[in-house]
Amino acid sequence: MNEKLAAVIGKAARAARERLGLTQVEVAELMDLSPIVYNRLERGRMLPSVPTLVRLCETLKTSPEVLLGFGPSTSRGRGGDKSAEDSAPSLHHLMALARKLDEPQREALIHMAKVLLR
Repeated sequence: MNEKLAAVIGKAARAARERLGLTQVEVAELMDLSPIVYNRLERGRMLPSVPTLVRLCETLKTSPEVLLGFGPSTSRGRGGDKSAEDSAPSLHHLMALARKLDEPQREALIHMAKVLLR
């Protein structure tokens, strides 16, 4: 195992996870991984397979370049078109939770949000 690469991936994964406001357990669930396996990955104790790296990028909304230590620290880079509000950790956390809901539950969540906005 390339320990240096594993450490780079782990550090980048942790930064991306924290930016999204997610816990290790939540990321593991979203990726369909054991929390123990995800913890080992984030601590640089293992290298992900290519399919796992792809899922990690998708889940953490970051690029392979960032996770491999070749790019900027955010998935959009400097001057991206998303506002700071769109990248708020609480919004990403809400989105992660909403993805776990079935369609009727999402409709109920939308209704509740509309009521809150009144």
